[in-house]
Amino acid sequence: MATCAALAILLAGCAPVPARRLDTNAGPCKSTGQFSFVCGAMKPEDLAVIPGTRWVIASGFATGAGLKIVDSRTRKAALWFRGEPDQVDRDPHYADCDAPPDLALFTARGLSLRQTGASAARLLVVNHGGREAIEVFDVNFDDVDAAPRLRWRGCLSMPPGHVANSVASYSDGTVLATVLTRPGTSITDFVMGRVTGGVYERKPEDLAFRLLPGTELPGNNGLETARDDSGFYVIAFGLREVVSYARRDSRAPLWRVQAPEFMPDNIHWDGDRLLLAGMVRDEPACGGLRKIVNGVADGMTCHRGYVVAQLNPATRGMSVVAYGAPDALFNGVSAAVVVQDELWLGSYQADRIAIRSLR
Repeated sequence: MATCAALAILLAGCAPVPARRLDTNAGPCKSTGQFSFVCGAMKPEDLAVIPGTRWVIASGFATGAGLKIVDSRTRKAALWFRGEPDQVDRDPHYADCDAPPDLALFTARGLSLRQTGASAARLLVVNHGGREAIEVFDVNFDDVDAAPRLRWRGCLSMPPGHVANSVASYSDGTVLATVLTRPGTSITDFVMGRVTGGVYERKPEDLAFRLLPGTELPGNNGLETARDDSGFYVIAFGLREVVSYARRDSRAPLWRVQAPEFMPDNIHWDGDRLLLAGMVRDEPACGGLRKIVNGVADGMTCHRGYVVAQLNPATRGMSVVAYGAPDALFNGVSAAVVVQDELWLGSYQADRIAIRSLR
């Protein structure tokens, strides 16, 4: 792994991690110089690996894209939640919704997977399709030869007018969600460093989410809870920072760390480190920094390079795992997971998952 204090130093004095060309797929999924791809995963904004298995979950940040399950051996993606009777088992603890997501509308964004047993996990999914809610699923992976089974259990509605971005949970069932832009704020606001978002909490006994005081940041984005349930980590997208809070009192951050020359999006555990990924901040191919034109921040559709970094919460040290130049077939890097010796990248723009070697 590359370990430099800042990406600017890394680019000047360190060689990038070599991107080994993987097996080339045919047709529109043909590999590039940097990546091999899993196609059929429309806008896989977030990714999660099912522990101890070959299976990867991908969200779909487009209308009707829903959830995909990917076999990392065959690199084939399949629609996972299909709304079939054996995939629906409503739990009264998640009673905000009478029915599962509408398959034609299901728009999945942030993911959170928490293992609850030897072969069981709870999956939380941010949904924008037909309702603004956190969808709750149970995952069973006791059959090593078959795809994991999925059951919808219910949903937790977001406050009116609030659109969730990322989701996480504590072991007692308390759910946290970020809101990137609260009503009355915009993307342009957080690009300019203004406060726009917040972290919202809902305990098992609560009837609604509530804003945690002190968590209002410029663009509250990726979210993860501490391993010991003592607090949480949230990305302030407008500041390129990871901000740490204590669970018992969120009125002031515990600490903050700025990412080296890239814009981190999602953040998740990988072993005892937090893995974060995003696009290069100052991309020459796109004219440098993100522009604001006529009062509106550009959509960053110009293809930018990417960076994946790891953060040690104990030392607050951040190091670069991998980075690369803009790719013609893949843009909008928003998430990363490690699958054996490979790095899998999600995107809020692309129609595929990108894969590169870490060797």
